[in-house]
Amino acid sequence: MTRASRLQRRTAVRNWKPAVALLAAGPLLTLSACSSAKSSAGSTKPSASLSAPASSASASPSPSSSVSVDEAAVLDAYSRMWSEQTKAYAKGDTKGTEFSRYAAALALSGTEDDLKDLRSKGIVTTGAPTHKTTVDVLEMDKKVPHAKLTDCLDSTRWKFVYRKSGKPVEMPKNRLIRYVTDVEAEKWGNQWKIVNATPRQHAC
Repeated sequence: MTRASRLQRRTAVRNWKPAVALLAAGPLLTLSACSSAKSSAGSTKPSASLSAPASSASASPSPSSSVSVDEAAVLDAYSRMWSEQTKAYAKGDTKGTEFSRYAAALALSGTEDDLKDLRSKGIVTTGAPTHKTTVDVLEMDKKVPHAKLTDCLDSTRWKFVYRKSGKPVEMPKNRLIRYVTDVEAEKWGNQWKIVNATPRQHAC
């Protein structure tokens, strides 16, 4: 691979696999929800999971026998963060959205950097991604409660277009459409916030 090709690939990953994305979601995927996760008490139980369109803020999971109230709350925060992030990418700015209510730290700054770069190129998005998310670790006994999630993100229906012409942005042919994202969340007061999201070069 030439130096120019490597640079193009890094640019594509940065611009079309946002750090929170936060963060992105497409047709529902089926990640196995039977992998085990340890709670703060050290017990092993099935991972909580949520399947929802990123654009649907009403997709709040309801607590069940396999999903605790805290797990449902962090899944809801992640879903709502994606809903607001999708709105931001559609217009090229987080202003007028509630994105910062659900994202903080690297998740917030990474998206702001992506949007700044896309604005300079005149690019926005249409449609929305979908995701399948599991809660792998939930530590409520920490001073700042902490959670780790795994998201299988599908960007099939999330398109990047040039704002003025509406023409689609040419994408690398070998890019991943569905990929794994490692997510970290913290509970600040009564609100869970997504603080980091790391896309992997790994299909799901």
